[in-house]
Amino acid sequence: MPRSFGNFRIKATLPDELQKLDEIAYNFFWTWNPEAVELFRRIDRDLWNSTYHNPVKMLGLVSQEKLMQLAQDEGFMAQLDRIYIELNEHLMSKTWFENKYAQFDTPKIAYFSMEFGLNECLPNYSGGLGILAGDHLKSASELGIPLVGVGLLYQRGYFQQYLNSDGWQQETYPDNDFYNLPIRPELDELGKPVLISVQFPGRNVYCRIWKAEVGRIPLYLLDTNTPENDTRDRRITYQLYGGDEETRIQQEIILGIGGMEALRKLDIHTHVCHMNEGHAAFMAFERIRHRMVTDKLTTEEAIDVVRGGTIFTTHTPVPAGIDIFHPSLIQKYLGHHLESCGISLDKFLALGRRNPNDQYEPFNMAVFALRTTAFANGVSKLHGEVSRKMWQAIYPRVPEEEIPIDHITNGIHTRSWVSSEMSELLTRYLGPNWIKKPTDHSIWERVEKIPDIELWRIHERRRARLVAFARKKLADQLRRRGASPREISHARETLNPDALTVGFARRFATYKRATLILRDTIRLKRMMNNPERPIQFIFAGKAHPRDNEGKELIKRLIHFARQEDVRHSFVFLENYDINVARYLVQGVDLWLNNPQRPQEASGTSGMKVLPNGGLNLSVLDGWWDEGYRFDRGWSIGSGENYDDPSYRDEIESTSIYDALENEVAPLFYDRGSDKAPRGWIRMVKNSMKNLCPIFSTNRMVQEYTEKFYTRAYTTWKKLSADNFGCAKGVVKWKSYIRENWRDVRIIGAEIEQSEANVGDDLKVIARINLGNLNPDDLMVQVYYGPQDVDFNISDSTTQVLNYVKTLNDGTSLYEGALPCMESGMFGYSIRIMPYHRDMVDQFGLEMMRWIDDPIDQFKELKEGKLVEV
Repeated sequence: MPRSFGNFRIKATLPDELQKLDEIAYNFFWTWNPEAVELFRRIDRDLWNSTYHNPVKMLGLVSQEKLMQLAQDEGFMAQLDRIYIELNEHLMSKTWFENKYAQFDTPKIAYFSMEFGLNECLPNYSGGLGILAGDHLKSASELGIPLVGVGLLYQRGYFQQYLNSDGWQQETYPDNDFYNLPIRPELDELGKPVLISVQFPGRNVYCRIWKAEVGRIPLYLLDTNTPENDTRDRRITYQLYGGDEETRIQQEIILGIGGMEALRKLDIHTHVCHMNEGHAAFMAFERIRHRMVTDKLTTEEAIDVVRGGTIFTTHTPVPAGIDIFHPSLIQKYLGHHLESCGISLDKFLALGRRNPNDQYEPFNMAVFALRTTAFANGVSKLHGEVSRKMWQAIYPRVPEEEIPIDHITNGIHTRSWVSSEMSELLTRYLGPNWIKKPTDHSIWERVEKIPDIELWRIHERRRARLVAFARKKLADQLRRRGASPREISHARETLNPDALTVGFARRFATYKRATLILRDTIRLKRMMNNPERPIQFIFAGKAHPRDNEGKELIKRLIHFARQEDVRHSFVFLENYDINVARYLVQGVDLWLNNPQRPQEASGTSGMKVLPNGGLNLSVLDGWWDEGYRFDRGWSIGSGENYDDPSYRDEIESTSIYDALENEVAPLFYDRGSDKAPRGWIRMVKNSMKNLCPIFSTNRMVQEYTEKFYTRAYTTWKKLSADNFGCAKGVVKWKSYIRENWRDVRIIGAEIEQSEANVGDDLKVIARINLGNLNPDDLMVQVYYGPQDVDFNISDSTTQVLNYVKTLNDGTSLYEGALPCMESGMFGYSIRIMPYHRDMVDQFGLEMMRWIDDPIDQFKELKEGKLVEV
């Protein structure tokens, strides 16, 4: 094919009266405004569908004659004006952040993610991580958080899925036409694309910067497919999660280092940065390097400053899911960056190793992220516990519950996922404030005001729409595979719009156990074909192109679905994406989720059925471990963990069958004279009013702001004040502590009596040898709680012991009191750690010493054998 010599762009021409359409089309605000979607659909319904809901591409294909007609259509113009006013009100109105933090300067928070899922027309996502990132930006816009998004723009996105005649997943990678997407290139004053460069071995890699508007939040996406690069470098951003290990490190360097460079190029100076998973961790290195070069800070000073203003969210509950790189790749791609600022390769590698001294250990992006952030979190309460256990080796002397990894449970952007019909119903009975205050429990309590019949009719309408969508999609799938006319005809009659409909859609990783429902097919078929209480299933999901085990799961589902006695009520929809997900979560009655506990970090697909009147049947993992109650849905098991996978599958598959057959179906089909399942609707209302205000990204982003963003900004300001004087002072103090910590130890401790009554305070004293340190240089604590049969302390509490005086023998006396709140046998211990009021990292945890530690435990520290991290 001949190569292009040059290029030019043809833009859609809109009449002056319709220029507002252009502004609306280029702001993803329309994705959560049902009237805006209806406006685009009104222009040309068939074209809207054929462009896959892409307003920019559609407007470029609409004839000028049609556009002129619309400009003369008073009804259309009135609707356009209403939506334009709503957009500008959203952009200009006073927000939650402004009301709560008016005293703050405006901090810019940069949110880095490998993928962003905003809408199906911009295929820049693969699954839950990207969908969450997109919902994060949408809620940040509604709350007025001063945030910018940073990611990559993929020429081919994530793969498009289709199945061959045997049910085996195949992948295609169609090119995205960026100029026909709701994004724009950043241009300089001469109208030329803004370029940034990132140094690679022996060359520079150039990136264009594209901008997507998400309400009031700008999202900047980097694209290496630019003429300034050679062929190999243009392919760096071709595919999301494509290529080999080397492609992955190249993408993550572009995201982290290139992302920071892009913000500086656009004159956006951020003091707080948030990594959405460890893919973006090189961002922290670039910030460290920049501080060292620009502000002449030492490595330790720069790390302290960057830590104070960085947040890391981990989504991975198993070590195998984390990116690791061989040291040779780190040296190859980052060696020149390290040299430019004077950081040794060994020191840098130590930051990404569980054991900083193991020169053979690979570089772990999550470990590096943890070591360069002051704030870290898992994405559900259970996942926070799992993460603390998983990373305890980094903090060997710290009790598991005190590992510095918090949790903020994920949510969904409700308006992006609720159906337009349900949205209208909620507005009618909850009032319009449910849109502005989706986390207000008192508003959601008004769900009780919705008449049962109205709520049920809306849900039935969405189920019927899902069935119609599934039939059409299934027929299209069969036609592409070359199926017979008879098979295609049967597809158009598949599924019953009145039957109990169960949805299962997600990434086909093996731990999610998509085929668990097939463990006893005889019992399953009996339930599906029950003439009084039929149950039907709709499955969807993609396996990673290199995950053959995941592909086998899909194949097995397809083979089952082809059996004559179930093909009418068991379907698999190809090419799962936001559009398919929307139909599913808005139309199913029950969402099924059965991962291997505790490997589901959070999961958000089940949250999306909540505002649509669907219920959940799930393993108590991720978010459902917090959300479940007997009157809101069903659980698979009671939160057990099993060592034998086969036994677990047997127990939990039986639990699914029992729930479906004995609880779910009877409740769904228990109808009165008005044909409404009153018991089912009761549970739906309980689910909606109790769970919708909690599992919302508005609540989630508020938590990030209150727990992390504002604290990180305040910390950064404090450390950087007076030419980073505070940070320099802390680093100097740390160096002094390291030099003298070997001589600090706990000489002894005692409590005033071995028995006490409930309500008493027990006096505790400890004698500490401070060596060359001052009492203000450390914290002395008593750690206590109920004592188990192995003499371990559980459900611990800590109390600070205060310095009293220096004794004649040179040791220091510390005292405190233990409140005796309940009866039983309790244990206690004494510990010490360095303390500085301006310290923001985990330095104190790393140096923690207990009363029963060996005296020579810190010998290596004094002798300089430990690589400082």
